[in-house]
Amino acid sequence: MRNIDAFNHVRGESVYLDDIPVRQGTLYAWVFSSPVAHGKILNLDFSEAQNMPGVVKIFTANDVPGQNQIGGIIADEPLLADGEVHFWGQPIAVVLAETELQAQLASHKIQIEIEKLPVITDPREAHKVGKLIMPPRTFALGNTETAFAACEHVFEGMAESGGQEHLYIETQGAYAFIKENGSFYVATSTQGPTAVQRHGAAVLGIGMSRIEVDVMRLGGGFGGKEDQATPWAVMALLGAALTKRPVKLSLHRLEDMRMTGKRHPYSSDFKIGFDKDLKIQAYEVTFYQNAGAAADLSPAVLERTLFHCTNSYFIPNVKATAFSCKTNLPPNTAFRGFGGPQGMFVIEAALAHAAEKLGMEASVLQEMNLLKEGDEFPYGQITENCEAQNCWQTAFGKYDLPKLRDEITIFNSQNKFLKKGMALMPICFGISFTKTAMNQSRALVHIYQDGSVGVSTGAVEMGQGVNTKMLQVAARVLGIDPKRIRIETTNTTRVANTSPSAASATADLNGKAVQMACETLKERLKTHIAIQLNLPENTPIEIQEEQVWVNGKTVDLSWEKLVFSAFWSRISLSENAHYATPEIHFNPEIEKGHPFAYHVYGTAIITTTVDCLRGTYEIDSVKIAHDFGSSLNTNVDLGQIEGGLVQGIGWMTLEELLYNQEGRLLSNALSTYKVPDIYSVPKEIEVHFMDTKGSKLAIFGSKAVGEPPLMYGIGAYFALRNAIKAFRPAAEPKFSAPMTPEKVLLTLYPDFGSQP
Repeated sequence: MRNIDAFNHVRGESVYLDDIPVRQGTLYAWVFSSPVAHGKILNLDFSEAQNMPGVVKIFTANDVPGQNQIGGIIADEPLLADGEVHFWGQPIAVVLAETELQAQLASHKIQIEIEKLPVITDPREAHKVGKLIMPPRTFALGNTETAFAACEHVFEGMAESGGQEHLYIETQGAYAFIKENGSFYVATSTQGPTAVQRHGAAVLGIGMSRIEVDVMRLGGGFGGKEDQATPWAVMALLGAALTKRPVKLSLHRLEDMRMTGKRHPYSSDFKIGFDKDLKIQAYEVTFYQNAGAAADLSPAVLERTLFHCTNSYFIPNVKATAFSCKTNLPPNTAFRGFGGPQGMFVIEAALAHAAEKLGMEASVLQEMNLLKEGDEFPYGQITENCEAQNCWQTAFGKYDLPKLRDEITIFNSQNKFLKKGMALMPICFGISFTKTAMNQSRALVHIYQDGSVGVSTGAVEMGQGVNTKMLQVAARVLGIDPKRIRIETTNTTRVANTSPSAASATADLNGKAVQMACETLKERLKTHIAIQLNLPENTPIEIQEEQVWVNGKTVDLSWEKLVFSAFWSRISLSENAHYATPEIHFNPEIEKGHPFAYHVYGTAIITTTVDCLRGTYEIDSVKIAHDFGSSLNTNVDLGQIEGGLVQGIGWMTLEELLYNQEGRLLSNALSTYKVPDIYSVPKEIEVHFMDTKGSKLAIFGSKAVGEPPLMYGIGAYFALRNAIKAFRPAAEPKFSAPMTPEKVLLTLYPDFGSQP
């Protein structure tokens, strides 16, 4: 089945936030933000701005009727700065005017005096002076101290991974207006409608029931709109409350890049020990997470880093400690992989470092230490239906790894300034929100008199194809043509208390709820059929292909006739279902439990070519054996693999996020922040759908596919590293991602200006 949005997308008819027709009297918002990274606000004067043409209202923290607070996990983030600013771009005031240009021009007339305070941008520096978002956390298994003492080989090092700009095509924005009786409506580009509703209610000092949040779809999210869509929607709501007029707020690209948080940069120390047979016996790692100026989702991101610190390997003795460090950067936030990639990069760096010191390929160590059935993770969960070794062996055989190695060896021997490198990247990624309570969902299904069906869920469509999958689930359970089904917008009045569309769990959670609602409706209809046809008890009845089947044969009762008959018999044709993932649990007091419904596995083989004169490179091919379970939609899932892979490659290669010492974003435009384009994506991407057993907790056994493929991109870093060492064997590149062309060139020629 094709993605149901594809037709409208291609024709340009899909409705996004900026396509919503505005009401008469709409005001446009422009956010005035801090011009420094840290300081005390001594004076704020907007008298001149207030007199600019078209300006209706300028509001600050003083105008907030409720709580000036939007912090989710920790209440440490004001909606608008009050007395002090903590990052460059922190919102201070909002200008409302008759046009957006008028609001923007007026913002330039605002006068602010700030006493500058010390700025910290480095997480290790923040840690040194005790600037932490929360106390550190440690996951432990076995006893690393005694295990290291018995190791034959012990290696230590440091690894650093940079941030990443979400660069969703649709920037942050919202449109709000007042409805009857003091209630509000807000259309917003958010992955978390309930977060917008909850924080909007707190800021306005009203009940959540008085705010209706509606989401048609997002033009991309990648985690950047899970929590960070909230402030802009709340500002629009506050503006509407203060002026009694509709308010539209839509950030421009440069404003969006400057004011929003990114993927968390990490700086980490590792120590890894092997026995004489090269089995990993001990692993210690310390993560320094750059959280930015407020918690946002950093505590949860940090937790998932710990959950994935050993990636796809079994290590009997582990001690992983993580510090969430408070710096003067915009609060960093969720990003596809949610801390998992940062943890995986470090263990892969440790293995690569050990392999180089031992004089062998890293893949030897990787293969020897892969997870197997019954192994224990550092957080206490035991592997079930483990596909780590199966995926590795499938990739090895299907893509003829020995032949690929021989081809690279021959190429490198025949080319002086072009060198190829290859790396393997196994992955193991847990599926579920790691906060157990968030693993719940609801669905509301209506069957109308004419047989058409409306489905509402808490799932937000942001390009990942979740609406298509929800439609497939409903059609499959009800036994009807998908064309009869309409997927409604995500709306807090139809489906309340939603978890955000994140953690790769959206299709599972909401799909299970849709399945339950449709199965209840189907059973209700089957009972009606038995009564109408006067059938004996336990007679086999099915609804398939829009026909009623009794004892394996069709009867003269179509779907439309059945539904109409049920309506006239006063049978309810609506159902609200609630699903909560069973079996999962986690106790943060002891850092042990069974937090994931299941794990997704896979192995990628990545080959690259480096131009050793220029430092430029190409990703030649990525060949993947991936554990999809029983894929519900291979077209959608293939697209997710390709997109996630390229986004991961971008994080590891081109996308260098840079701030100066004053906390100002330097890579602040698409001219200075590079993302993979058509020329930098792999020349060849081949994906093999593994024949694996899907988990019973995955919808129809179709395993989640949103986040796991991003981790394959980590292999591109190590493939480039191997190509560099093919040219200069003595090179010892730092484990510092991204591997930009500048870093490649400086590694190839450490003595700047020397001739090859």
